[in-house]
Amino acid sequence: MSGRLQNKIAIITGAGRGIGAAIARAFAAEGANVVVAEMDEVTGTAVASEIGGLFCRCDVTVQLDVDRTIHETLDRFGRIDILVNNAGVNVFHRPHEMPRSEWARCMALDLEACWAMSEAVLPDMRSRRAGVILNIASTHGFKIIPHTFPYPVAKHGLIGLTRSLGIEYAAESIRVNAIAPGYIDTEIARDYWAGFDDPAAERQRAENLHPPGRIGQPEEVAMTAVFLASDEASFINAETITIDGGRSALFHD
Repeated sequence: MSGRLQNKIAIITGAGRGIGAAIARAFAAEGANVVVAEMDEVTGTAVASEIGGLFCRCDVTVQLDVDRTIHETLDRFGRIDILVNNAGVNVFHRPHEMPRSEWARCMALDLEACWAMSEAVLPDMRSRRAGVILNIASTHGFKIIPHTFPYPVAKHGLIGLTRSLGIEYAAESIRVNAIAPGYIDTEIARDYWAGFDDPAAERQRAENLHPPGRIGQPEEVAMTAVFLASDEASFINAETITIDGGRSALFHD
């Protein structure tokens, strides 16, 4: 690798598996010091050990955990260069059948936690007039698939948060961008397919929706994250990059 993130300090939430783990590995390979902020101690510790990073047990919906993660990062490294808000959960319902508690769970993890983490890193970034915040959104942030409520509401909000913060802090050299993955081959996707009578058929159906005839890999998202976090993307701000193999551009009659 080329060291595109050499000596950068990066916090990645939900980095114990899936897209978050792939980003953690890619960042470390590019020279970053990675803080794996993960609620699952087993997976989080494993990824941190693999890449030589720092594990912080963090439930991003708990302010004490958020504050402790920031404190431990600053105590170890002295600054925070990059925050990747990756932790999230699929919450899919028909609106009129959804328990109110599911709305709260989705908003807490998929939207509010991203602001809590961003709010926590902003003082350090603002004091140094430098920093990158990267939100992992979703194609649900601008496309509506029936029966997936309220997940698209949260992801629309996350894209709005990205644009708002990006504009607010641009003059302080803090960039805020988002990535909107479509179907990616992660544990979350496989768990979703497992809920169908024929998981293999459901996966094939998902693959057939995409022009390349396949779904994406976590590493394909991770390398876009590397680019957006690097100085190569220094004039990209308040933007969302879609990674879905062209599905969202495909004509449907």
